[in-house]
Amino acid sequence: MHSLRDTAARWLADGTLAIVVEVTEALGSAPREAGTRMLVGAAQCAGTIGGGHLELKAIERARRMLATGDHTPQSAHYPLGPALGQCCGGAVTLAFGRLNARTLAAWPLAAPRFELQLHGAGHVGRAIVTALAPLNVKVDWIDERDDEFPPDAALPAHTRKIATDLPEAEVRDAPRGAYFLVLTHRHDLDLRIATAILRRGDFGFFGLIGSQTKRARFVHRFEAMGIAPEAIARMHCPIGVLGVSGKEPEVIAASVVAQLLLASSRTEDQVPASARSAARSSTFTV
Repeated sequence: MHSLRDTAARWLADGTLAIVVEVTEALGSAPREAGTRMLVGAAQCAGTIGGGHLELKAIERARRMLATGDHTPQSAHYPLGPALGQCCGGAVTLAFGRLNARTLAAWPLAAPRFELQLHGAGHVGRAIVTALAPLNVKVDWIDERDDEFPPDAALPAHTRKIATDLPEAEVRDAPRGAYFLVLTHRHDLDLRIATAILRRGDFGFFGLIGSQTKRARFVHRFEAMGIAPEAIARMHCPIGVLGVSGKEPEVIAASVVAQLLLASSRTEDQVPASARSAARSSTFTV
Protein backbone atom coordinates (compact mmCIF):
# COMPACT_ATOMS: atom_id res chain seq x y z
CA MET A 1 0.00 0.00 0.00
CA HIS A 2 1.47 3.34 -1.08
CA SER A 3 0.94 6.69 0.57
CA LEU A 4 -0.91 9.41 -1.31
CA ARG A 5 2.38 11.23 -1.75
CA ASP A 6 3.83 8.10 -3.39
CA THR A 7 0.82 8.02 -5.70
CA ALA A 8 1.36 11.69 -6.56
CA ALA A 9 5.01 10.96 -7.41
CA ARG A 10 3.97 8.05 -9.61
CA TRP A 11 1.33 10.10 -11.44
CA LEU A 12 3.83 12.90 -12.01
CA ALA A 13 6.43 10.46 -13.36
CA ASP A 14 3.82 8.90 -15.65
CA GLY A 15 2.77 12.29 -16.98
CA THR A 16 -0.76 12.04 -15.54
CA LEU A 17 -2.28 15.50 -15.28
CA ALA A 18 -3.86 16.07 -11.90
CA ILE A 19 -5.07 18.68 -9.45
CA VAL A 20 -4.10 18.51 -5.79
CA VAL A 21 -7.07 19.40 -3.58
CA GLU A 22 -6.06 20.35 -0.05
CA VAL A 23 -8.08 21.18 3.05
CA THR A 24 -6.45 24.42 4.22
CA GLU A 25 -8.97 25.25 6.95
CA ALA A 26 -11.53 23.12 8.78
CA LEU A 27 -13.96 24.81 11.14
CA GLY A 28 -16.47 23.11 13.39
CA SER A 29 -17.57 19.58 12.64
CA ALA A 30 -15.70 19.00 9.38
CA PRO A 31 -15.15 15.55 7.82
CA ARG A 32 -11.33 15.89 7.56
CA GLU A 33 -8.69 18.05 9.20
CA ALA A 34 -6.51 20.78 7.67
CA GLY A 35 -3.64 19.33 5.67
CA THR A 36 -5.73 16.52 4.16
CA ARG A 37 -5.20 16.08 0.42
CA MET A 38 -6.61 14.22 -2.53
CA LEU A 39 -5.57 13.88 -6.15
CA VAL A 40 -8.02 14.44 -8.99
CA GLY A 41 -7.22 13.32 -12.52
CA ALA A 42 -9.44 13.37 -15.58
CA ALA A 43 -10.48 9.74 -15.10
CA GLN A 44 -9.40 8.78 -11.59
CA CYS A 45 -9.05 10.08 -8.05
CA ALA A 46 -6.84 9.09 -5.13
CA GLY A 47 -7.29 9.92 -1.47
CA THR A 48 -10.30 11.63 0.07
CA ILE A 49 -11.16 14.92 1.72
CA GLY A 50 -14.14 13.37 3.47
CA GLY A 51 -16.56 12.20 0.82
CA GLY A 52 -20.12 13.40 0.40
CA HIS A 53 -21.28 16.48 -1.51
CA LEU A 54 -18.13 18.42 -0.55
CA GLU A 55 -15.89 15.92 -2.30
CA LEU A 56 -18.19 15.75 -5.32
CA LYS A 57 -18.02 19.55 -5.69
CA ALA A 58 -14.24 19.51 -5.26
CA ILE A 59 -13.83 16.86 -7.97
CA GLU A 60 -16.09 18.81 -10.35
CA ARG A 61 -14.08 22.01 -9.81
CA ALA A 62 -10.73 20.23 -10.20
CA ARG A 63 -11.84 18.55 -13.43
CA ARG A 64 -13.04 21.88 -14.84
CA MET A 65 -9.53 23.19 -14.21
CA LEU A 66 -8.06 20.22 -16.07
CA ALA A 67 -10.54 20.51 -18.94
CA THR A 68 -9.96 24.23 -19.46
CA GLY A 69 -6.22 24.08 -18.88
CA ASP A 70 -6.57 26.68 -16.10
CA HIS A 71 -3.99 25.56 -13.55
CA THR A 72 -3.86 28.84 -11.62
CA PRO A 73 -4.03 28.01 -7.88
CA GLN A 74 -7.53 28.60 -6.54
CA SER A 75 -9.30 28.61 -3.20
CA ALA A 76 -12.94 27.98 -2.30
CA HIS A 77 -14.83 28.13 0.99
CA TYR A 78 -17.70 25.69 1.63
CA PRO A 79 -20.17 26.03 4.53
CA LEU A 80 -21.14 22.38 4.76
CA GLY A 81 -24.68 22.80 6.03
CA PRO A 82 -26.17 25.75 4.10
CA ALA A 83 -24.23 25.34 0.86
CA LEU A 84 -23.93 21.59 0.51
CA GLY A 85 -26.71 20.12 2.60
CA GLN A 86 -24.28 18.06 4.71
CA CYS A 87 -25.20 17.53 8.33
CA CYS A 88 -21.64 18.07 9.63
CA GLY A 89 -22.41 21.73 10.33
CA GLY A 90 -18.83 22.95 9.90
CA ALA A 91 -17.05 24.82 7.13
CA VAL A 92 -14.10 23.87 4.97
CA THR A 93 -11.72 25.89 2.81
CA LEU A 94 -10.13 24.03 -0.07
CA ALA A 95 -7.11 24.93 -2.17
CA PHE A 96 -6.73 23.67 -5.74
CA GLY A 97 -3.44 23.53 -7.59
CA ARG A 98 -1.79 21.54 -10.36
CA LEU A 99 0.36 18.57 -9.43
CA ASN A 100 3.91 19.40 -10.50
CA ALA A 101 7.47 19.03 -9.25
CA ARG A 102 7.13 22.06 -6.98
CA THR A 103 3.94 20.91 -5.28
CA LEU A 104 5.40 17.43 -4.82
CA ALA A 105 8.60 18.82 -3.29
CA ALA A 106 6.55 20.91 -0.86
CA TRP A 107 4.32 17.96 0.10
CA PRO A 108 5.16 17.27 3.76
CA LEU A 109 6.23 13.83 4.82
CA ALA A 110 3.88 12.94 7.63
CA ALA A 111 5.47 11.34 10.67
CA PRO A 112 4.30 7.77 11.25
CA ARG A 113 1.54 7.31 13.81
CA PHE A 114 3.82 4.96 15.70
CA GLU A 115 6.87 2.73 15.32
CA LEU A 116 6.15 -0.90 16.10
CA GLN A 117 8.31 -3.91 16.85
CA LEU A 118 6.16 -6.91 15.98
CA HIS A 119 7.62 -10.15 17.30
CA GLY A 120 6.14 -13.22 15.64
CA ALA A 121 5.49 -14.16 12.00
CA GLY A 122 2.73 -16.71 12.62
CA HIS A 123 -0.91 -16.44 11.57
CA VAL A 124 -1.76 -13.53 13.89
CA GLY A 125 1.45 -11.66 13.07
CA ARG A 126 0.75 -11.93 9.35
CA ALA A 127 -2.83 -10.76 9.87
CA ILE A 128 -1.63 -7.73 11.87
CA VAL A 129 0.87 -6.77 9.15
CA THR A 130 -1.94 -6.97 6.59
CA ALA A 131 -4.24 -4.84 8.75
CA LEU A 132 -1.51 -2.22 9.22
CA ALA A 133 -0.64 -2.08 5.50
CA PRO A 134 -2.78 0.99 4.59
CA LEU A 135 -1.73 2.99 7.66
CA ASN A 136 1.11 5.48 8.05
CA VAL A 137 3.19 3.48 10.52
CA LYS A 138 6.67 1.96 10.69
CA VAL A 139 7.00 -1.75 11.45
CA ASP A 140 9.99 -3.94 12.26
CA TRP A 141 8.71 -7.52 11.94
CA ILE A 142 10.92 -9.95 13.82
CA ASP A 143 11.10 -13.74 13.98
CA GLU A 144 13.69 -16.49 14.30
CA ARG A 145 12.18 -18.33 11.33
CA ASP A 146 13.04 -16.70 8.02
CA ASP A 147 10.77 -19.09 6.10
CA GLU A 148 7.71 -17.83 7.98
CA PHE A 149 7.88 -14.40 6.33
CA PRO A 150 6.12 -13.69 3.03
CA PRO A 151 8.27 -12.70 0.01
CA ASP A 152 9.78 -9.22 0.17
CA ALA A 153 7.56 -8.10 -2.72
CA ALA A 154 4.48 -8.86 -0.61
CA LEU A 155 5.57 -6.69 2.32
CA PRO A 156 4.10 -3.21 2.80
CA ALA A 157 6.62 -0.47 2.05
CA HIS A 158 6.71 0.58 5.71
CA THR A 159 7.49 -2.94 7.00
CA ARG A 160 10.99 -4.36 7.45
CA LYS A 161 11.46 -8.04 8.20
CA ILE A 162 14.24 -9.13 10.55
CA ALA A 163 15.16 -12.81 10.87
CA THR A 164 17.43 -13.30 13.88
CA ASP A 165 18.40 -15.95 16.40
CA LEU A 166 18.18 -13.37 19.20
CA PRO A 167 14.89 -11.49 18.80
CA GLU A 168 15.13 -10.04 22.31
CA ALA A 169 18.35 -8.26 21.31
CA GLU A 170 16.36 -6.18 18.80
CA VAL A 171 14.44 -4.54 21.66
CA ARG A 172 17.35 -2.32 22.61
CA ASP A 173 17.46 -0.83 19.09
CA ALA A 174 13.86 0.41 19.17
CA PRO A 175 13.40 4.16 19.66
CA ARG A 176 12.09 5.62 22.89
CA GLY A 177 8.29 5.46 22.90
CA ALA A 178 8.17 2.56 20.44
CA TYR A 179 5.25 0.16 20.42
CA PHE A 180 5.80 -3.57 20.96
CA LEU A 181 3.66 -6.60 20.21
CA VAL A 182 4.91 -10.01 21.30
CA LEU A 183 3.21 -13.07 19.81
CA THR A 184 5.86 -15.64 19.02
CA HIS A 185 5.52 -19.41 18.69
CA ARG A 186 7.03 -20.19 22.14
CA HIS A 187 6.19 -18.99 25.65
CA ASP A 188 9.83 -19.03 26.74
CA LEU A 189 10.70 -16.71 23.84
CA ASP A 190 7.73 -14.47 24.67
CA LEU A 191 9.09 -14.25 28.21
CA ARG A 192 12.60 -13.29 27.11
CA ILE A 193 11.38 -10.57 24.76
CA ALA A 194 8.80 -9.26 27.24
CA THR A 195 11.47 -9.07 29.95
CA ALA A 196 13.71 -6.97 27.71
CA ILE A 197 10.82 -4.61 26.93
CA LEU A 198 9.81 -4.18 30.56
CA ARG A 199 13.39 -3.62 31.69
CA ARG A 200 13.59 -0.72 29.20
CA GLY A 201 10.37 0.73 30.58
CA ASP A 202 10.18 3.55 28.01
CA PHE A 203 7.74 1.88 25.62
CA GLY A 204 4.70 3.69 24.30
CA PHE A 205 2.66 0.49 24.18
CA PHE A 206 3.39 -3.15 24.98
CA GLY A 207 1.00 -5.98 24.13
CA LEU A 208 1.58 -9.65 24.86
CA ILE A 209 -0.65 -12.29 23.30
CA GLY A 210 -2.18 -14.75 25.73
CA SER A 211 -4.87 -15.46 28.30
CA GLN A 212 -5.39 -14.12 31.80
CA THR A 213 -3.72 -17.29 33.04
CA LYS A 214 -0.62 -16.58 30.95
CA ARG A 215 -0.62 -13.01 32.22
CA ALA A 216 -0.70 -14.16 35.85
CA ARG A 217 2.18 -16.58 35.31
CA PHE A 218 4.28 -14.00 33.49
CA VAL A 219 3.59 -11.31 36.08
CA HIS A 220 4.78 -13.70 38.80
CA ARG A 221 8.00 -14.26 36.84
CA PHE A 222 8.50 -10.53 36.29
CA GLU A 223 8.01 -9.76 39.98
CA ALA A 224 10.56 -12.42 40.89
CA MET A 225 13.04 -10.72 38.53
CA GLY A 226 12.54 -7.40 40.31
CA ILE A 227 10.93 -5.61 37.36
CA ALA A 228 9.23 -2.37 38.35
CA PRO A 229 5.53 -2.89 39.19
CA GLU A 230 4.53 0.25 37.26
CA ALA A 231 6.10 -1.18 34.10
CA ILE A 232 4.32 -4.52 34.56
CA ALA A 233 1.00 -2.70 35.07
CA ARG A 234 1.34 -1.10 31.62
CA MET A 235 1.53 -4.46 29.85
CA HIS A 236 -1.57 -5.36 27.83
CA CYS A 237 -2.31 -9.07 28.08
CA PRO A 238 -4.61 -10.32 26.62
CA ILE A 239 -4.27 -8.00 23.65
CA GLY A 240 -7.04 -6.35 21.67
CA VAL A 241 -10.01 -4.09 22.37
CA LEU A 242 -12.08 -5.30 25.29
CA GLY A 243 -15.37 -6.86 24.22
CA VAL A 244 -14.37 -8.03 20.75
CA SER A 245 -14.95 -11.78 20.57
CA GLY A 246 -13.48 -14.24 18.09
CA LYS A 247 -10.19 -16.11 17.79
CA GLU A 248 -9.73 -15.89 14.03
CA PRO A 249 -6.37 -14.23 13.22
CA GLU A 250 -8.12 -11.51 11.19
CA VAL A 251 -10.49 -10.68 14.07
CA ILE A 252 -7.63 -10.54 16.56
CA ALA A 253 -5.63 -8.36 14.15
CA ALA A 254 -8.49 -5.88 13.67
CA SER A 255 -8.97 -5.64 17.44
CA VAL A 256 -5.25 -5.18 18.11
CA VAL A 257 -4.80 -2.53 15.42
CA ALA A 258 -7.77 -0.64 16.89
CA GLN A 259 -6.02 -0.82 20.27
CA LEU A 260 -2.80 0.56 18.77
CA LEU A 261 -4.70 3.41 17.13
CA LEU A 262 -6.38 4.26 20.43
CA ALA A 263 -2.99 4.39 22.12
CA SER A 264 -1.51 6.60 19.40
CA SER A 265 -4.56 8.90 19.46
CA ARG A 266 -4.14 9.45 23.21
CA THR A 267 -0.49 10.32 22.61
CA GLU A 268 -1.41 12.78 19.84
CA ASP A 269 -3.94 14.45 22.14
CA GLN A 270 -1.03 15.36 24.43
CA VAL A 271 0.74 17.28 21.63
CA PRO A 272 -0.12 21.01 21.61
CA ALA A 273 -2.37 22.05 18.73
CA SER A 274 0.22 24.63 17.65
CA ALA A 275 2.80 21.89 17.17
CA ARG A 276 0.39 19.76 15.16
CA SER A 277 -0.59 22.63 12.88
CA ALA A 278 3.05 23.61 12.35
CA ALA A 279 3.67 20.18 10.84
CA ARG A 280 1.12 20.89 8.09
CA SER A 281 2.07 23.17 5.22
CA SER A 282 0.31 23.86 1.96
CA THR A 283 1.85 22.45 -1.19
CA PHE A 284 1.03 25.58 -3.14
CA THR A 285 0.25 29.22 -2.55
CA VAL A 286 -3.05 30.75 -3.57
